[in-house]
Amino acid sequence: MRQSPPAPVKALAVRRSIIFDTAKYLAVMALICWGLYSASETLGYNWQWYQVPKYLYSMEEGFAPGPLLEGLFVTFRITAVSMGLAFLIGLGTALCRMSPYVSFRLIARCYMQIIRNSPLLIQLFFIYFVVAPVLDMSAFWAAVLSLSLFEGAYASEIFRAGITSIDSGQFDAAKGQGMPPFVMYVHIILPQAIRRILPPLTGQVVSLVKDSALVSTIAIMDLTMQGQNIIAETFLTFEIWFTVAAMYLIVTLTLSRLAAVMEKRLMLT
Repeated sequence: MRQSPPAPVKALAVRRSIIFDTAKYLAVMALICWGLYSASETLGYNWQWYQVPKYLYSMEEGFAPGPLLEGLFVTFRITAVSMGLAFLIGLGTALCRMSPYVSFRLIARCYMQIIRNSPLLIQLFFIYFVVAPVLDMSAFWAAVLSLSLFEGAYASEIFRAGITSIDSGQFDAAKGQGMPPFVMYVHIILPQAIRRILPPLTGQVVSLVKDSALVSTIAIMDLTMQGQNIIAETFLTFEIWFTVAAMYLIVTLTLSRLAAVMEKRLMLT
């Protein structure tokens, strides 16, 4: 049998790998920065990054959020409420698809086919211009409902895959103990399924954050809409859009990192 290299050799190899990967990353970033700089020189664009901070925050009378941070807070609110509703809709749809009743399965399938095969922007306009006036619904809740229905259709497949991945013996054992379906799912099935579907659910949350940018089309002052207003007033097109993109990137990377930490903790329990 081949013997594994001693620990000092392994540590040295890992250290060299980290240094090499870091050097490659820095080289790529330097190349990208050089390309952007060359492109800006060719375009003759007058960069004014020094004006961006005042649209993020103000320190005149203590810390006060600027338009971009206020828009980010609105995006957080829409995302948080939509995420909760989307998971409830997704779980309910998944259970309906596995129901022994044909009517439940038919309703769930029709909902999924309609939502997944039509653009989110069209759904948003339909709910805002048709459904919201009938129900006297504000633009905020029209946006939340649109995002929840759209993301819920995709989350339902994730939940269904997680539930069906649980061994059938778990269901039989729970039923043999006389557990009602609600108790069985809450205490036996879902805790195991959540561990398996956490990564794809995180992907749905990240997708929800990015899709929330479309609510700017119905005059909600989210991050994207605030960016558009600032650009219309100042013509700082590239600076503001790059800043908005960086803010979205920070949010999505943070969510992915938190999900990775939660996944590790769930695996240890």
